[in-house]
Amino acid sequence: MPRGKQPRRTDVKDIRSILRLTYESRLSVREVSERLGLSKSTVSTYLLRAREAGLTAWPMPAGHEDDATLERRLFRQMGRPPRDMTEPDWQLVSREMKRKGVTLLLLWQEYREAHPDGFGYTWFCDKFGQHAKRANPTYRHRHAAGAVMQTDYAGQTIPLIDPATGEVHEAQLFVAVLGASSYTFATASLYQRLPDWIEGQVRALEYFGGVPASIVCDNLKAGVAKALWFEPTLTATFAAMAEHYDTTILPTRPYKPRDKGKVEGAVLIAERWIVARLRNRQFFDLAVLNAEIAGLLELINTKTMRHVGRSRREMFEQIERVALKPLPVGRFEYAEWKTAKVHPDYHVAVDRNFYSVPHGLIGRKVDVRLTQRVVEIFHNHKRIASHVRNSQRGFHITVNAHMPKAHQRYADQTPASLIERAARMGVNVTIMVERMMTDRRHPEQGYRSAMGILSLGRGYGHARLDAACDRALSIEATTYASVLSILKSGLDQAIPVSEPVSSTPPHGNIRGAVYYQ
Repeated sequence: MPRGKQPRRTDVKDIRSILRLTYESRLSVREVSERLGLSKSTVSTYLLRAREAGLTAWPMPAGHEDDATLERRLFRQMGRPPRDMTEPDWQLVSREMKRKGVTLLLLWQEYREAHPDGFGYTWFCDKFGQHAKRANPTYRHRHAAGAVMQTDYAGQTIPLIDPATGEVHEAQLFVAVLGASSYTFATASLYQRLPDWIEGQVRALEYFGGVPASIVCDNLKAGVAKALWFEPTLTATFAAMAEHYDTTILPTRPYKPRDKGKVEGAVLIAERWIVARLRNRQFFDLAVLNAEIAGLLELINTKTMRHVGRSRREMFEQIERVALKPLPVGRFEYAEWKTAKVHPDYHVAVDRNFYSVPHGLIGRKVDVRLTQRVVEIFHNHKRIASHVRNSQRGFHITVNAHMPKAHQRYADQTPASLIERAARMGVNVTIMVERMMTDRRHPEQGYRSAMGILSLGRGYGHARLDAACDRALSIEATTYASVLSILKSGLDQAIPVSEPVSSTPPHGNIRGAVYYQ
């Protein structure tokens, strides 16, 4: 065997070859060692075990064709009677291993208590490992073209420096890969929150230029509300994104990386080809960082894969692009969904503002969809209200149609609208309405009195109301009750009596007009 070369592990096939070359070809231990690439001590040990077992000729006696039979014959304890060859119940061992605190050492000790002359601990562990592989074989996913896109965040991050404060923020690397072609996409985001998660999915679909039948993703809390294997519950925003692109979201099982093995490999490649190559760079802007990532991403997708002989882009163009569904006309608009209860004033509190809904829903729970520009409110999956989103805080945004009839009476009233109505009834009515609002500290306090004055025009007519307001103004009685009393008593229709003008009596203290000339 060449010096410095490590001997490889042997199996039953090697043992058969040792016996054949020794007893049929008559080769020496050294020659057998060189021929099979095994150490001379290994060859000598197996020949000794064969002689102890009575196997000194080739071909071997009948009954030794089975590997398990030959192994048991050779590896029984030498110099002792055959030990207990009873094997454990491996299915029972497998079930016991799932219980908390149970180890293989404990199970082997219990096995040896029942079989004192049984197998050793090393054999026990090896055999259990073989049983576990047979019981849980690895499933190799063979993805059809256009069937799946797998997404995940890389474990490693990229430092991003705030130019204003110098604070270092760890940017997250989002990775997506198509199942059939391994065509890969990557982008950096500040966080792993729901807006970043949705933005990564959307940008990946736009990069691929199409939509796969399903998206296999990790159980990120931002996107998956309840991580059940058979019926996972997605957040409303993530579900809306899937509906917009007409695809299916398939979250993986927790702690089962094999469920998304394709993207696990893509993450490893991205960490080596992107994160590692940018380790000595400093970035102060996320857009600049993503531009660098885009350049390195081209290297990944155009590099020839050794086991395939083609690049990821070539595979994508040949087999996967045509299999993807076309992108929808409009880009998905990110929106958050919240649940709110309608207050007694028929408004819901959203982002520290208050938006109205039909008053009949007071006390009900509604679903609220928030975008950058619009607030939409739904009840039983039906949109009941839509408002322009207010960027300020503490405002009530109200639609008059949502009010009860009693509230709508006052909803549209402003000083200008009341004065405009009064002007159609007469000059004195206009002056009265203006006085009612200006004489109060706040104009709103005179709304009800002014509306009462205007309502008198329906019963008494505009002419009488104007005359009544004229009389009330002359005596400074600018109240609704005074005007109503004048109308009821008919004083607005009485002709005022003019009194005769009398001359000023002479008096010593009165200077007269001559004094001022």
